[in-house]
Parts: sequence; C-alpha cells; structure tokens
Amino acid sequence: MGQSLQEQLARISRSPFGPSEEEVRANVAGEASADAALALHDAELATAEAQPEAPRDLTAAAFFDVDNTMVQGASIVHFARGLAARKYFKSADLVDMAWKQVKFRVTGKENSTDMASGKEKALAFIAGRSTAELAALGEEIYDEIIADKIWPGTRALAQMHLDAGQQVWLVTATPVELAQVIAKRLGLTGALGTVAESVDGKFTGRLVGDILHGLGKAHAVRTLAIREGLNLKRCTAYSDSHNDVPMLTLVGTAVAINPDSDLREVAKNRGWEIRDFRTGRKAARVGVPTALVLGAAGGAVAAVISRRREGGGTR
Repeated sequence: MGQSLQEQLARISRSPFGPSEEEVRANVAGEASADAALALHDAELATAEAQPEAPRDLTAAAFFDVDNTMVQGASIVHFARGLAARKYFKSADLVDMAWKQVKFRVTGKENSTDMASGKEKALAFIAGRSTAELAALGEEIYDEIIADKIWPGTRALAQMHLDAGQQVWLVTATPVELAQVIAKRLGLTGALGTVAESVDGKFTGRLVGDILHGLGKAHAVRTLAIREGLNLKRCTAYSDSHNDVPMLTLVGTAVAINPDSDLREVAKNRGWEIRDFRTGRKAARVGVPTALVLGAAGGAVAAVISRRREGGGTR
C-alpha cells in the first residue's frame, strides 16, 4: 500500500497544503478495503467446487451499500444480537448500540462521539480473536437473523446486474469478513468493508486506516475500479444515506434506495433515481436500472427475484 499510515500522517503534518488527516485515513481505509475484498474474492474462487461464470460485461459493475439499502436495519446490530445470544458480550452493550443506530436514523447524521465509542468497543471485542472465528460466527448469524432481513427489491436489482454479466460489490462500514459473508450468501462478487489489522490470523485490535465510511467508501470503489479495469461512468451505486454521496457521485448512475431525507433531496436535485421499499411508502416497482438500459452488454434481465427464506418465519 506504499507509505504506512504513520508516514503519511507525519508528511501532512509538515505540509499545510496536503490532505487532511481524515482524508489520509479514508484513503488508507479505502485501499486496504480493496486489497482485502480482492483477496477474499480470490480465496472464494480458489475453494469453490465449481467456478462461477466470468462477468461478460468487463467494464461495468454495481456497488451496493448494506445497512438499510440491502439489509433492513444495521447489519452490525444484527451481528451483535447473535453475539449477545452467544454470551460474547452483555445485552446492555447491544441496547447501547441499537440506541445509537436509532439516533442516526432519526437525525440522518452520524455522531462522532458515538462512532468513536462504537469503534473502541468493537476493536476491544475482536482483539486477540482469530479472523476465522469472526467469519464462522458471521456465517451462523447470517442464517439465523440476516437472511430474513434482506430487502427483496434491492436483491432483485443486484440480480439484474449479475444477469447482465456485471460484477456486484457490497460497500459497507461493517467489518470486511462479515460483509463478505453477506455477499457470499447473496451470490454477489464480493464486499468492500472496514479492515481490522490482523497478524498471523489474529486481530490486533487496530484498524487499517479507519472505518470505511464517506470518503473511504468512495476511495475503495475507485481503487477497486482501477484494479479491475472498470469504467466508473458505466458503473452504478446504490445507497440510503446522505453520507454516501461521495460514492454516489463517483459513478455514472446513482440510485437512492430507501433514502434518508437529505439524500432524497440530493437525489431530486440531481435527477437520480429513487426507489423506496419500506412498508407504508408508495410501492416501488422493480424495473431495469438506467445503467443497465444504457450500457449493459448481453444477458437477459430478471425482473423479479423472490426472497429466499431459510428456516421459516420472521425473526
């Protein structure tokens, strides 16, 4: 990844005209996320019993935010519920995490104090644990809780891109190991997520850069696009949050899914598509995204994909 984070921060401290510390951390997080995403993707391909069909449209891809875009609610809270049930931490911690998510959904803005506190607790939890343990827990908790939280409409949109021969990536602040589980279960290409430092297969309790968020997501998408030979003008991004405007403006087609009020306003002003799958909202018809109409090469487009329920009933 070139210079270490410490070296880059030392360099900007000597130059008042360089990028801010926040931008440096976001860039490092983005590059680390792209590295981890491609490594996990390659590992999946190496262990797969049958090799999946290679994308037919090599220069276009779709990027989906996870929380409230692909998954109803916050994926990290769902994972935390599963961990609390396994006595990994106290229920009070889960309540605190859920309350912070409620505040975020109501205000539409992330509180820096809440983010710092949540990051500290998460890193303390994983420090010393193996990366394999976290991935295995993610697999179990996905089947127990998250499988029934996938938005059918958003899943259908992702499938359309897959059927058009395009790569489909999740982009989320959730740890990359857990994000990869969701991507794998949905049959997507892979996931860009927050990268926690690990040595010899065990987490150190430190992040590589920072949480993948805002500018970090945009940098991760840009880095992956360069490495995969993607044309960002032919790519599509989907999100519910105004915080993801840097990622949405990076691609040729932006789509607001279940948008917060600020993103809805931005989408209206910029002429972006808006799709709302939430109960009580005006029904959103699942049709072919503009990017597929204009640029996808080959492949029949699936109009409706039904949600697959595992184990029956809503949890």
